[in-house]
Amino acid sequence: MWRRLATRTIAVAVFVGAFASVAGSEAGPRFRADGPEADAYGRNEGYPLCSGLAYLRELGCRVGAFSHFDVLFPARTIAAPKSPAPLSRAASEPDIRYTWIRERTLDDYLDANHVTGLLIAQGSTILVERYQYGRTDTHRLTSFSMAKTVIGLLIGIAATEGVIRSIDDAVEIYVPGLKGTEYGRTPIKALLQMASGVRFRETYTDFNSDVYLLARLTLEQDPAGSVAALKRFDSRYAPPGRHFSYSSAESLVLGLVLAGATGRTVADYASEKLWSPLGAEADASWIIDARGQEITFAYVNAVLRDWARLGLMLAHDGTWNGKTIIPRDWLLAATSIGRDSPFWWSGMKPGAHAPGYGYQVWLLLADRRAFALRGLRGQFVIVDPEKKLVLVQTSLRDGNEQELYALWHALASQLP
Repeated sequence: MWRRLATRTIAVAVFVGAFASVAGSEAGPRFRADGPEADAYGRNEGYPLCSGLAYLRELGCRVGAFSHFDVLFPARTIAAPKSPAPLSRAASEPDIRYTWIRERTLDDYLDANHVTGLLIAQGSTILVERYQYGRTDTHRLTSFSMAKTVIGLLIGIAATEGVIRSIDDAVEIYVPGLKGTEYGRTPIKALLQMASGVRFRETYTDFNSDVYLLARLTLEQDPAGSVAALKRFDSRYAPPGRHFSYSSAESLVLGLVLAGATGRTVADYASEKLWSPLGAEADASWIIDARGQEITFAYVNAVLRDWARLGLMLAHDGTWNGKTIIPRDWLLAATSIGRDSPFWWSGMKPGAHAPGYGYQVWLLLADRRAFALRGLRGQFVIVDPEKKLVLVQTSLRDGNEQELYALWHALASQLP
C-alpha cells in the first residue's frame, strides 16, 4: 500500500496534442482482459485478492485487492441515490495524441502503463472510458489518498453549514479524545493545509515510517482505534500553519473532527451531502477502523464513472445537476493559494493558482487554476475548471506521473 516505486528519469516532454473524431471508434466503455505485465499481476489465476496486505509484496494480488478493498477490510457503505444523474457519451472516441519522447496515442499510453481504469470527460460528456486487467465499470476502484480531498470537501460543507463553527477552531473542541494533545491544540485550517507542525514521517520507502505504523493501527484493526493511534504522534516541530509537511495523520484527524461535529458517521454524511446530490450510479464504500471510524486518509472505493462525477462537479465549481454541492467560495479557497498558505510568497497575488497544496488537494503547475485528487500508486482525478475537463485514472503502481501530465496538457491545450 505504501511502497513508492522510483520515478523514471526521462527528458521533459513537449506538450503537443491533436483531438479529432475517428470514424468507427467505439463509443461505449472498452474493456481489456490483459494489460502491461498482466501475468505478473495474476491474469492466469483470475487476478486473485489474496488477503489483508499481501498485495504489498505480491504483485499477483494487486489487481484483485485494488478493486475489492472493501472485501479485504471492514467498510461502511456510502449509499447512492435511487436515480443516478446521467452522463452523456461522445458518439465516438476521439483520436488523442500527445508527445512523450515521440508522438503517442492513447493506446500507446495504456500499453505502457499499469492502468486499471481511464476516463476522460468534459462538461457532462464522457469522451473516453477504458478498462484493463479484466476490470469493468462495476468494480469499486480504490482511492488511496484521493480520499483526503473527499474529507476536505466534507469539512467544507460542514463549515459552510455552521456544523463546524470555524476552521480556526482547535480540534479538541470537536474531538474530546484528543484534548491536551498537539493534534488537539491544532486549528482545523492547519490540518486542511497539511501544516499542523506535528511531527509525522511519511516515507513510503521506509517500512518503519510513521505512515506504516498509522496504517497498521487503523487498517489492520487494532482495537484501540484511530484516536489512540494519533496520540502516538505528539511532538511539535513548528507552530501550526507555518510549514507544509504531507501527513496522512492530518487527514485522519479531520475525519474525527467531522464525525464529532456532525454526530454522524463520515460515510453517512458523505452519502447525504456528496454522493446523493452527485447522482452517483453505485454505492461507494469507506474502510473503517476497529471502532467503526472511517480511515479518512485513504480507502474510498467507487466505480470509475462516479469518480468522474465527483471531478466534473468540481470542474463546475461545486455545482452539479442544478444544485450547489460544494459552496463556490469554499472551493475557490481550497484550490488557490491565499496569504495564509504555507505556499504563499511575497510576489504572489491573492488567489494565485501556483503549484502547491490547498485544502487537502494538490494544485498543479498551469496557466490557470487546475488541481488534482491524487493517491498512491497512480490514482488521479485531474480537474480543469475553465475547460470543464476531467481525467480519472486508477492504477497499480507509481512512476508514470510525468507521462500522465504530458497527456493531460495535450488534452487541455487542444480541447475548446
